[in-house]
This record gives sequence, structure tokens and C-alpha cells, in this order.
Amino acid sequence: MSKKIARTKYIFVAGGVMSGIGKGVAVASIAALLQAKGYKVSAIKIDPYINVDAGTMNPIEHGEVFVTDDGDETDQDIGNYERFLGVRILKENYMTTGRVYLSVIERERNLGYHGRCVEVVPDIPKEVIRRIKKVGQKNDIVVIEIGGTIGEYQNILFLEAARLMKLSSPQNVLFILTSYLPIPKSIGEMKTKPTQHATRTLNAAGINPDFIIARSEKDLDKPRKEKIATFCNVTQENIISAPDVENIYEVPLNFAKEKLDDKILRKLKLKSKRKGLKKWRGLNQIVKNVRKEVTIGIVGKYFNSGKFTLVDSYISVIEAIKHAAWHYRLKPNLIWLDAEKIEKDGCGSLKNLDGIIVPQGWGSRGAEGKIKAIKFARENKLPYLGLCYGMQMAVIEFARNVLNLKKANSLEVDPQTPEPVIYIMPDQEKYLAKKEYGGTIRLGAWPCKLKPKTKIAKAYRKLNISERHRHRYEFNQKYRKAMEKEGLIVSGISPDGKLVEAIELKKHPFFIGVQFHPEYKSRPFAPHPLFKEFVYACLNHQKK
Repeated sequence: MSKKIARTKYIFVAGGVMSGIGKGVAVASIAALLQAKGYKVSAIKIDPYINVDAGTMNPIEHGEVFVTDDGDETDQDIGNYERFLGVRILKENYMTTGRVYLSVIERERNLGYHGRCVEVVPDIPKEVIRRIKKVGQKNDIVVIEIGGTIGEYQNILFLEAARLMKLSSPQNVLFILTSYLPIPKSIGEMKTKPTQHATRTLNAAGINPDFIIARSEKDLDKPRKEKIATFCNVTQENIISAPDVENIYEVPLNFAKEKLDDKILRKLKLKSKRKGLKKWRGLNQIVKNVRKEVTIGIVGKYFNSGKFTLVDSYISVIEAIKHAAWHYRLKPNLIWLDAEKIEKDGCGSLKNLDGIIVPQGWGSRGAEGKIKAIKFARENKLPYLGLCYGMQMAVIEFARNVLNLKKANSLEVDPQTPEPVIYIMPDQEKYLAKKEYGGTIRLGAWPCKLKPKTKIAKAYRKLNISERHRHRYEFNQKYRKAMEKEGLIVSGISPDGKLVEAIELKKHPFFIGVQFHPEYKSRPFAPHPLFKEFVYACLNHQKK
């Protein structure tokens, strides 16, 4: 840990032109570069939604919900921060419009404002600043991502909070605009006008950017830099080229190539304490040189939107597979398999895979397709990893096709099933009865005891672990003895013995299901042991 600097520095990153241009990765990369310079750095995500957290948002519309150790359901960008920084990001690092307003209203109800009138301005921006500075107390530098794009009504109060922080301490606050420069196919020229408009919109909020990160398909050339500098009032050296890259872990090196980290430190009047990009260079060298492929199918239902395949719903799983594959110098070839198509057309699309993952999910849609895929993996000795819902579906498949309980199901999928091998956790029934859905499920890090001499214990190389959860239903232990008699091993359990946390099959090279989410804790420089063991099993299957 670095020695705390005299005043915490704050860097606000806002987006212009459109969403989805990699603002979260930019924030994570900037934070990682400053961390490599020897500073204690953290990152905050501000979401403009009225939702109190991300837990009830549609995964196709919003992307993956990332869960923190302390049980917060957050935006997926928090996952990027954790992966790039290699540290835990907690609940205090995430806020939404709904969460901020709720805090202000609760404080008002408790006479926290001593009876005075409470107004949107300045009280909402003040609450935002209070939350930011709370994180700042523990860090040298805090990078804050303001969700949405410049000009949206939803994020104006967060920009106002940032403006007020700059006004009160100008030497300790920086602004970065991340903007997109399109290259229309019919024109063939990179256009700066959208970025000019985004900058002026930011100016209208009382903010002048110190840096502009210019996202585009290609590198920014000199004429474009000159034009942006002229019309956006930012020096050319502070306009940072950010072309498309093959993998997000190249971004820190691209920023370093543009000396963004050194320029930020100069602006903040800080000195570099060390140089630490060796591990980033080593990782990217591996990624660029891998040739041998491992083909892994992900059976899900949250990636189809019209004619487009969206992968953000499973981003942590994708990254965890990459980390593990790169560890073995393998190139991950990910195949997206629609559970509803498998349900209708069968398992022909699974025949050339080296392994299958069934990730998280909710509800009944696609459940039968997932069960068919799991049956294929079990019968064909294909490596299988079930995550949360994927473990539950594996239990149902085993009950139906090995125990011959043909109507076995989850109460979530079929509330009338006579064989509820997956049932609701007892303390969850009261929440469902009251329709209290948000933030009430089993969340955050919980301890688990692994059974000695099992495949999962071999993967972790220890018997006591802690993993993050996000579920309301669980394995019904009424069926445990019957299943264990037929070859299903309960290989992980809660310390009090009440909850089954992991299962595996005896006569299978690799068939593991876990009630938790190991993908949340995988890092590019520390791949998760369970994903490593799964990828290794896929490699062995490939050799047969």
C-alpha cells in the first residue's frame, strides 16, 4: 500500500456521442496505470437509473449484474474495475440516481436536515459528493465513471456534483471526455463534429475537459487532433488516440503509449513512484501469440437481441474463460448456444465442443434446452461446468434421467412439480409473498466447505473457500441420499451443513456444478482455479 498523499485526487470520466464505446474499460485502464505508478487507486461507477441497484434490470437490456463481496448488485463495469486493479470493489463504490435520492429522502424523514427545505440542488449533488469522498478517504486517487452520455437529462446532477468538486478544489480534480469519432463508410473520413458537439454540451454544464479520449476504429491522425484541439479547447498532447483493440487488456498499454498516465500525474502535480507495466506487457504477449484453440460452448438465453448477439450478459464468464485459457497458452473459441434452439432442435450443435458451460439464469424460458445440453455432456463425458442456475439444471437432469424422477424440476420453473429437487430457500418465501424482489436474495461472499479428495477440492487446493452468491433457490436435501447413491457427490456445503454449494459426478472426467459464481473473482493475472481446472479438462478431452 502506498503512503497516503496529502489530498486525494479525483478524475471524472464522462462519455460523449453514444454509449458502448468502452468508457468503463477506459476508467479501469486509467486506474490500473496509476496503480502501476505506485498509488492506491479505486474506481466508482455512477449509473443514472432510478433503480436502487442493478439487480432487477433486464440482463439483455443492461448487461450482466456483477456482485460484490459485500453483497451489492452492480453494473458490470465494477467487474472490469476489479479485474484490472486486482482488488475488491465494494458497495460504496457504486451509486445510482435511485440510491442517491433514497438516501436523501431517508435522511429527510429522520430529520437529518433539521427541518429545512430539501431541494434537488444542492442536496442531491452534495450526497453524490459525500459518497465520492467516502471512497476517497481510503485512496490516493479515485476515478469516477459517470454513466450515460453527455446531454442526457439523467446525468446532469452528477455532472453538477463533479463541477462543484472542481470549483472547491481545482488542483485535485480532472475531467476526461471519452468520445467516439465515426468513419462513415460512404465518406471514408474520420469525423470530429460529434466530439465537438459533445465537448460543447459538457461546457454547457460548466465543465471543460482536461483530456479527450478519442475512440474510433483507427488511430487518430494529426489533422483530426488539430481540429479537435481548435474547436474543443484541449491541447493536442491531451487528445488521446484510442483505436479498437482485439482484447480489452491492450488498452492500458495503448494509453501508456500515449503517455496518458504521465500527463495525468503532471496535471495533478504528482510524481511517478515506480514503473509497473511488465505484467501487462507479458499478458498481451501471451494473448497475441496463442494459436492452439480450445472450443467451449456457452448455453444461455440472454444474448439474442433481434438480429444481433449480445455477450454482455455473461461478460464475467467470458473473461474467466479467457484468463484460464491464456494461462495454458490456449486461444478460447467461444460458441454461443441458444438454449431455446437446443430445446427445439436437439444437441447436434454440441458435438464438436471441448466443453460446455451453463451460466446463471432465471425463470423457465430455455430451461429444457439447458437440461438437454447437460444430459449430452453427462452421457458423452464432455467437460461440464454449471454456474448457479447451471448447477440447479444439472441436479434436475440427474434426477430425471438417473433417478428416473421424470417430473423432477425447480419450483422456480414449475411451482407445481411433485418432485422439487430444487426448492426455494426457507427464508426467501417471505420476500416472495410480499413481492419484495430487489436486494433480498442470497448475495455476496459466503463460506463453503469442500469435501476432501473431490475434483473441486483438487482445483482449489484447499477445503475452506469463500465465493459470491446470487440466488433464491437451492438443492433440496431431501433428495441428497438417493442422488449420492447413484453417483452424484455433494462436494461443497455451507459450514452449517444446510446448503449444498457444489456437486460433481463420480464417473465423469469433469462434471461440476456450483451454486456460487466463481467467475466474479477471476483476474487476468490470477485466473480462477475452477475455470483453470475446467479448461485443463477441456484440453484433455480434445486430445482423446
